[in-house]
Amino acid sequence: METERRLARYVSDSTYGDLPQETVDIIKKMVLAIVGTTIAGAAEQGCEALVAQVREWAGKEEATILVYGGKVPAYNAALVNGFIARALDFCDAMSPGLHIGASAVPVALAAAELAGGCSGEAFLAALVLGAETAARMNFVSDYDGFEPTGVCSIFAAAVTAGSILRLNHEQMLHALALAFNKAGGSFQSNIDGSLAVRTMQGFAAQGGLVCAQLAQRGITGPENFIEGIYGYLHLYGKDKFRPESVVSELGQRFDANKTIFKRFPSCGCTLSSTDAILDLAKEKNLTPDNVASVEVTVSPYAYKIVGHQFEPGDTPKVNAQFSIQYCVANALLRGSSKLTHFDEPCVMDDRIAELVRRIHVSADPALPEPGKPGAAGSTHLSVRVKVTTKDGSVYHKNVDVPRGNPRNPLSDEEHMVRFYDCVDYARKGSRKYDTDRILSLVTGLEKAEDARSLIPLLLPA
Repeated sequence: METERRLARYVSDSTYGDLPQETVDIIKKMVLAIVGTTIAGAAEQGCEALVAQVREWAGKEEATILVYGGKVPAYNAALVNGFIARALDFCDAMSPGLHIGASAVPVALAAAELAGGCSGEAFLAALVLGAETAARMNFVSDYDGFEPTGVCSIFAAAVTAGSILRLNHEQMLHALALAFNKAGGSFQSNIDGSLAVRTMQGFAAQGGLVCAQLAQRGITGPENFIEGIYGYLHLYGKDKFRPESVVSELGQRFDANKTIFKRFPSCGCTLSSTDAILDLAKEKNLTPDNVASVEVTVSPYAYKIVGHQFEPGDTPKVNAQFSIQYCVANALLRGSSKLTHFDEPCVMDDRIAELVRRIHVSADPALPEPGKPGAAGSTHLSVRVKVTTKDGSVYHKNVDVPRGNPRNPLSDEEHMVRFYDCVDYARKGSRKYDTDRILSLVTGLEKAEDARSLIPLLLPA
């Protein structure tokens, strides 16, 4: 159990001063992204129903339901706030589909309320350590249909909560071990366009906080949860990875730096296709009127998640978020990809249905699977787009690394564009926020006396 104990000791002992500024800055961008998606996503399908449910469950008033207000048991606040933060699928991400922030940030806020306060430095340190733990587990995984968020975000949530609640080495070990036993989830939720995509994010947040609290009370988990015969590396890594991979260079190498910040509000596997069609439309003056067909070729991994035939179904927004056909049609029709474009009226637009019939998606086995870069730097997010116009012209565009990927990062200005897109989207529901104070607090979060000062700013005026 040496691997497990090394990891637990590291996340228990590390403080803000031990962390590199680059990683802290990435986590501050994560906090800003989650603040934005929370205030923008609160009115989305299922959010009000879940708020009503946790209020009906009632219980001890420990932590705040963001946007809606009122307090409920901390683990239920984490559940609903995680659900809300993921509702627009515009949060941070990590290949091959892990979403950390939408679980970890709600947990950090709930844990800060449980703890009676938390300095900005301690808040950021907890999030860095949580994100780093989840990232390291993610990169020793071969999911094969298991959902990365359901499997790994719970580790981020458990470490984040445990750090803020000041768990000792032994307690942190068991918080992680208990999280291992609660981890799970299937990509079928995404393929079917179900609200379970958001629920799974909430489950990871809730479960991580519960595991930290139980460990604090002395509840134990399997100490060999990584190396054991039925541990993580066997169940989720298919015995392909060495235990040392989880803990090598702790405190020196930070896998959390590989966080992706999406340029567009849809599944990460749609981003390259959207980039490609927008670039071609601008370069070649493409319009819905002059395009005869669009052929999109992606990796088999991406095809399984977002390559199926687009149908709006009962959850049009979720189905649109997880469809290359919709994302390409929308970008071609509207010249961009914004939050409002995934609202039901836009999704159900007859012009979209007509365009979708001209867009064909296929898988190329030559494009690599997650974690296996191919020739010329191709990845599982690579896309090959061929557009044929009605006059017979043919144009090609290849995108291997979409905007927002660490190898092709967003600028600070683009991060602000993301945030204000969320703020503007929230305003359509008559909710108003003090964006100047939010930005000032988040960008200088390490200076905050108490991170809980962020919570009132996420309750609309």
